[in-house]
Amino acid sequence: MSVYTPAEVVEETGFSIDTLRYYEKIGLLERVDRNAAGQRRFSEEDIGWLGMLRCLRDTGMPIATMLRFAELVRAGDHTIPERIELLEEHDRTVQAQIGNLVERQRYIHHKISYYRSVL
Repeated sequence: MSVYTPAEVVEETGFSIDTLRYYEKIGLLERVDRNAAGQRRFSEEDIGWLGMLRCLRDTGMPIATMLRFAELVRAGDHTIPERIELLEEHDRTVQAQIGNLVERQRYIHHKISYYRSVL
């Protein structure tokens, strides 16, 4: 079983050490194992979970919703329908954000075209 130091996890996930500590403190990340010296040692499972959290965070999911998702995962497979519902709702939010960005991009392209036409 592979174990990772906090520095390796920072490199792998892009989360800061402070974020990792915060996620552990609020329960978004389950208690991380420690070696005999008390240093955190992350597992492959921790890395996978942090990858999921990175995706949710990068797409704008609020911490409270991420915590709800974590609770559902930890509660077991009988919560899969609720997880699907939560993720589908988030997906709709992400899709709306994408639509908004596409509209903003069109406006930017329009301005670029205008400025090029006046040169």
